[in-house]
Amino acid sequence: MTEADTGEAAALFERRDHVGIVTLNRPDALNAVNAELAAAAGAALEAAQADPEVRAVVITGAGRAFCAGADLKELARGRSIEDRDHREWGFGGIVQHWIDKPTVAAVNGYAMGGGTEIALACDLAVIDETASLGLPEVRRGIFAAAGGVIRLQRQIPMKVALETILTGAPMGAARAYELGLVNRVAPAGTALEVALELAGVIAENAPLSVQQSKRVVHGTYAAGSDWESEVWRINREAAKVIFASNDSREGPTAFAEKRAPRWTGS
Repeated sequence: MTEADTGEAAALFERRDHVGIVTLNRPDALNAVNAELAAAAGAALEAAQADPEVRAVVITGAGRAFCAGADLKELARGRSIEDRDHREWGFGGIVQHWIDKPTVAAVNGYAMGGGTEIALACDLAVIDETASLGLPEVRRGIFAAAGGVIRLQRQIPMKVALETILTGAPMGAARAYELGLVNRVAPAGTALEVALELAGVIAENAPLSVQQSKRVVHGTYAAGSDWESEVWRINREAAKVIFASNDSREGPTAFAEKRAPRWTGS
């Protein structure tokens, strides 16, 4: 039975206040990625990007898994697991899918392989204390081609990344936190709740300021030096957007008037 047969979308989108929630929704398959999930998750991210009320996005999984990676049964049948209309969005419709709004992974359960790659693609991550991350692809004769071998080395020390990639061994939540790979370790069963709290703090801030800050961080991360002209060009472009905005005046005004700012995102 397919997602279409059940009437359930393979990924869901909802908004709670100013936080969008993208839920990978194939719980019986541990949210393994097939073409339907990739298309639905990609569309959900687009919905979050287009909604002016959304200021941050949490990505999580239905049931007891975050994402079990690629649907190997689909691959064994020779079926594509890509969104055929948006291959540029990458695995799961997520790993190469840029949106301006910060993304927070709520790793609520099993997340090895492709699940880890989705978490790596998010700006921030919260992990259930019972969950693990890892890239076991080498144990199956493949490799972490959905960004794992690219991103892991950028987010933790090189030698630790290489050990994780080359051995295929899992990494527990405490170790992931120790290395700075995740921002929070949540008590069992509360990863979504903790991620929503973190996203909510972000969503209290000025939307354009948050978005441009994200853009500058990602745009300058690989620069060889913070004295390079390209780094400052990216910074200047962001500053032009921010300091021409209504919110850049609202923030100081609200401070002077001793009230909460009323952000418009403009």
